[in-house]
Amino acid sequence: MARSILHMLSPSKHVSPFDVNMALDAGFDLIVPYQAVLPGEVGSLVQDAIFSRAPQDGSRTCLFVGGKDAETALDMMAAAKAAFVPPFRLSLFADPSGSFTTAAAMIALVSRRLSDRAGSGIAGRRVAIFGGTGVVAYGAAVLAAGEGARPVLVGHDGADRVARVAAAIGSRFGANVEAADGSTAELRREIIRQAEVVLSAAKAGIQVLSAEDLRHAPKLLLAADVNAVPPAGIAGLEVQANGSPLGDIGQALGIGALAIGNIKYQTELGLFRRILASDQPLAIGLHEAFALASEIAGRG
Repeated sequence: MARSILHMLSPSKHVSPFDVNMALDAGFDLIVPYQAVLPGEVGSLVQDAIFSRAPQDGSRTCLFVGGKDAETALDMMAAAKAAFVPPFRLSLFADPSGSFTTAAAMIALVSRRLSDRAGSGIAGRRVAIFGGTGVVAYGAAVLAAGEGARPVLVGHDGADRVARVAAAIGSRFGANVEAADGSTAELRREIIRQAEVVLSAAKAGIQVLSAEDLRHAPKLLLAADVNAVPPAGIAGLEVQANGSPLGDIGQALGIGALAIGNIKYQTELGLFRRILASDQPLAIGLHEAFALASEIAGRG
């Protein structure tokens, strides 16, 4: 059997050490990093990789797309697929900054805990997503909308940038995602006043909602935060919380970063292993990550 090779492409300066570790632990024989890759360079790299091996070894060759931008990663995936010359293909896996597997884990776990508590998941619920211009928020909005929720991306510096992200999501996925200005406490409180779910995907170490803010969220059922660096993005939310009460904030439950991270870890590792076990090239992105994360979240 041909050796398994993972070509890790990043449009950023560095390839993520997290992803390198995950891929090695999953069992790849060789990992080759490529930094500062432009989308226009992807096609020639893919064809170098596919034409140097027999078609039946395409499943033993994988291209991983990292970086820090969801739209760029999706464009690079599309460029890679366009470069295939059947029967010459390889496997593809996009997970920029770990955001697709993190967003998948967050939405899967949120939906599971809502079902445990209220008898139904995220469908139909108003979901406020803070850190709205980031890559995790992007993935969370796409998945929440796909599950029938009503997501709104919240921008800390006004509505303009998040409006562009929401429009990009609508154009690419046909998803209905709103945008809102969360630049002041008054505006944030107005947003969460109508929210049943609040997600924090802001930068690590930044608290976006205080305990006093949360008292203005009478409909809040569940809050989740992906960042483990203190202070918590949502006041009172412990990193290990997995459906436990959110302090003394009414009926709300909390899901912390480590609970989400556990599902994210299992999801990314599982997807790498799925590629290695397949005898056909696979293409894995946000929705494939969500399918596996939902399966894993459903076990616990």
